Amino acid sequence: MVDILIAGDNFILPSLFRDAILAHATRAGVSDDLRFRELTLPWPQVPFGPVDGVDEASGSVEELIDALDGVDAAVTQLAPFSRSVIEASPALRFIGISRGGPVNCDLDAASAAGVAVSFAPGRNARAAAEYAVGLILAATRHLTAAHTELARGVWRGDYYTYENAGIELSGSTVGLIGYGAIGRLVGRILLAFGSRVLVHDPYAAVDDLYADGVEPASLDDLLAASDIVSLHARLTPETTLLLDEAALRRLRPGAVVVNSARGGLLDYGALTRLLADGHLGAAALDVYDVEPPSPDSELLSLPNVVLSPHLAGASRSTARRGASIVAEELVRHLTGAPLAHRANAEVSVS
Repeated sequence: MVDILIAGDNFILPSLFRDAILAHATRAGVSDDLRFRELTLPWPQVPFGPVDGVDEASGSVEELIDALDGVDAAVTQLAPFSRSVIEASPALRFIGISRGGPVNCDLDAASAAGVAVSFAPGRNARAAAEYAVGLILAATRHLTAAHTELARGVWRGDYYTYENAGIELSGSTVGLIGYGAIGRLVGRILLAFGSRVLVHDPYAAVDDLYADGVEPASLDDLLAASDIVSLHARLTPETTLLLDEAALRRLRPGAVVVNSARGGLLDYGALTRLLADGHLGAAALDVYDVEPPSPDSELLSLPNVVLSPHLAGASRSTARRGASIVAEELVRHLTGAPLAHRANAEVSVS
């Protein structure tokens, strides 16, 4: 028998993992060999954060170590697979992490222990892309502000004045910073609206960008030309504070900034100042430098800001897709097939 720990949470439910594993295992003819244990982590009701040296994790190390006793394989979205957890779980040989980046796993420790780690690239791409475009529409057309005012009994007819009227996506120039799975889908949606789409991504092939109907641009050129800038880059040392105050000041007056990627890409103090002094027209934010933001943050009181609590990837399809991708990887591991989405180096142990 193969003992499998399912460390789900209140988004990717343990039942979603179990159903996906059984479906893939049945097709591969190995479902009778599986035995499950389940753990439900407290996210999202309790925010994730750093745990024992890994990032964006949920739950306790002690609880996870207890649950992993004798376990051969584990699947999760947010459990903290730190060095201490991996070293305390000698039977473990596979970890499947149902998210686009396995930041809650110490990959070096896993490799040293001979544990394969797999992840789920693109699992939330469609949800996040749709949400990003929704944020753009909300910021450019007063959707949330008008709703809030009307719910309080205030009819904001002045939003129809020329001075206050929003812009259309058709004919607007939108700059995308980052052109991975999410950025590419956002680009397709914006092109359908009739936008001109500029892309800054040093890792994207120029010929592929032109083939998609978007235009490559340096960061400076993108900032100077865009009515709207939407962030879709991964957070790395290279991209940390990519939009700092100097970069934000290069945006044309009245420009709109959208961030549904990672808070660390953007200088939130500078953003707040430039929104307050009128240099920037609006911002739409789903991620923050500190999550949740402080209740006394000036950003929360600005009238030209659309805010949401890190919801871009929150669709039921994302949850099912994430569970299915790592379940398929688990079955590849069990049957000796090469992993499609291995995240760590292969290191054999004696």
